[in-house]
Amino acid sequence: MTRILGIVGLVSALYAALLLTTPSARDVGNLMDVANLQGQYGIITLGAALVIIVGGIDLSIGSVVGCSAVLFGVTMKSGVHPYAALPLVLAFGATVGLVNGLLITRLKLQAFLVTLCGMFVYRGLARLIGGTVSRTWVTDPRDPTAHPEFDTPIRNLRSGLVGKDFLGELVFPGEFILLIVLALVLGFFLHRTAYGRYWYAIGHNELAAKYAGVNVDRQRVIVYVICSTLASLAGMLLFLNMPSIQADAGGSSWELFAILGAVLGGCSLRGGEGTAIGMVLGAMVMPVVDNFVNLNGMKSDGIPAVIGLTLLLGTIIDELLRRRNAARK
Repeated sequence: MTRILGIVGLVSALYAALLLTTPSARDVGNLMDVANLQGQYGIITLGAALVIIVGGIDLSIGSVVGCSAVLFGVTMKSGVHPYAALPLVLAFGATVGLVNGLLITRLKLQAFLVTLCGMFVYRGLARLIGGTVSRTWVTDPRDPTAHPEFDTPIRNLRSGLVGKDFLGELVFPGEFILLIVLALVLGFFLHRTAYGRYWYAIGHNELAAKYAGVNVDRQRVIVYVICSTLASLAGMLLFLNMPSIQADAGGSSWELFAILGAVLGGCSLRGGEGTAIGMVLGAMVMPVVDNFVNLNGMKSDGIPAVIGLTLLLGTIIDELLRRRNAARK
């Protein structure tokens, strides 16, 4: 509860600083843009947090986001209907998570190494699939691969998932609403089902969980599948938001945003701790900071330093709390 109150205070302070010092930030459209970016970051934060809860790590999230965005566009360009492309890309994400999970559980490879390799593999795969993918080919009469019949389905997806109308204007923060729905589902599994108890138990003490009859390997694979599937969903949302996606840049560093959101939201890097509401609140921080920096004309070069220092601070606090709890016992 202390951590939740702390992150609520941090988010409130950031919003106060943004709204009080930057008049243009009060525009409804800007606030909805921030909310949608929080939705995107929040979706990948949910997946990263689950992996952290079971004592793992996933550094391939950003590359999976970028690869999924490119794959979504290329798949539709090849003639696959947008409504059919969506589950295909989600299946790609699930397959990535399955591969990661099996390599970690069956071959007993370190999660850090497996997902670090995946970070390069899936970024390279995105480059092979297509360097830059845009939505202009849909209705461009000069493009022989154009599919004008896909224009309406893509607009419907943007309207339903992103909240943008046919003019590209935001009418509601669809991605933030989607995040809340997913967080509610995840919260139910975490706090009301046996799966959640298994995941917390594995993070707290893997050996004890095994002795209690938990199939640790199976649960770890499930968590990695969920994480990568959510990353693929975020990649498709990224494609629907942007006029074009570059394989080199799409989703770049998003794994850091996801891990940062999880840590700020109360997930212990040692595993076994974390709440759904904390994950959502933690994911809300960076978009507000980013909006503040952009609207005030500041250089964004220092944002990576902020992320690194925040993660370091979170690690220090986590270690101090662990030592205090150990001393009390």
